[in-house]
Amino acid sequence: MEVELWLRRLMWARGVSAAGDGLWFTTWALYFTRVEGLSPVLVGVAMTAAGAGGLASAVPLGALADRFDARHVLAATTVVRGLAMASYPFATDTWAFVLVTVVFVAPANGGAAARTALVAGLVPDGDRRVAALARQRVAQHVGYAVGAGAGALVLTVDDPSAYRAAILLNALTFAVPTAVALAAPKPARPGRPGARERSPLRDGPYLAVTAATAVLSLCWAMLSTGLPLWTARSLPLWLSGVVVVIGSVGIAALQVPATRLATTTSRAARTAAASGAVLAAACVLLATTDLVPRTAGVAVVVLAGLLHLAGELGYVAAGWQLSLSLMREEARGAYQGVTEAATATAQMVGPAFFTLGLTALGAGGWLLAAAVFLTAGAAVPPLARRAAATRGCAAPSSALPPASSPR
Repeated sequence: MEVELWLRRLMWARGVSAAGDGLWFTTWALYFTRVEGLSPVLVGVAMTAAGAGGLASAVPLGALADRFDARHVLAATTVVRGLAMASYPFATDTWAFVLVTVVFVAPANGGAAARTALVAGLVPDGDRRVAALARQRVAQHVGYAVGAGAGALVLTVDDPSAYRAAILLNALTFAVPTAVALAAPKPARPGRPGARERSPLRDGPYLAVTAATAVLSLCWAMLSTGLPLWTARSLPLWLSGVVVVIGSVGIAALQVPATRLATTTSRAARTAAASGAVLAAACVLLATTDLVPRTAGVAVVVLAGLLHLAGELGYVAAGWQLSLSLMREEARGAYQGVTEAATATAQMVGPAFFTLGLTALGAGGWLLAAAVFLTAGAAVPPLARRAAATRGCAAPSSALPPASSPR
């Protein structure tokens, strides 16, 4: 009962933090360019440097969660990010802005790895771990929606003091997950790190599964970058926003039930493959919108959005189960750091992939994306079988059958 109580508190803390994220992501571009007068190029360079820092720090921060305490690493990264957020109004020159941006963005992936490691330490059972992460994602999306609504009000006011008040409010939200993390029960301590081959960076089978599933996370750039670019050609501009709303509502309602599709490693691998196929089908549908009348094109985009939702739900549930069931328990923080870094890499590539693909190839860009999703998803089951075979003492509920066993 105590663990369930703290899982709920972690969930609500994630929701509060996500509300701050929604507020910030809605307003930051205009704050930097209109209030602080920074050039879009400088903002882009700073974000790229910060993203690179996040990739480099994810695994070390996850390893620190193993060596010391996931609660303390999560709290420390959250405090650092909160202080960096509060520093933005004072970062008035170029180098100060870049430094604050790197300090704010870079620890995010490592903090997420520590959060997952904390949940894994509090909940030994694999199914309950995935369900707990699913509930956190629901709270995250609800928080994003609330924060985005507040951000819309800030944009309506469009006054420097309103932007700075939003920054302060966002900085304050970091106090909630910090306090909850520090007060949570001490998670079960993983075993002492073993031989060097137990490092996730030397665990080739795990890296292969992680890389394949990370490719499926291009579904987020598909929605945030590819769809708006495509609909702006000949379809209503509001259409991509409607698809995003449908997706957010669907995730809030269905993410927890979707975890039933990935209750074991084998089921998760098959779900990942199915998700790749469904995302590919959504891309193929979007490629046809130029061939049908405008009204029919709207219906096609909405249908593709529903397929995207199904694919995203399955991919996320499968990704959690695979990353948790195939990791080494004695290094769970470091393993989750690898997962975060792989996903972040795909997210860095995603906008350029869809922008260049759709610009250069038109509808062919969607067919290329479909091929990528289909290939990545199909690769997961054999890669997961190989990884499970190398675990040696995996629990029966998480083990994959041999390749020759009936499926």
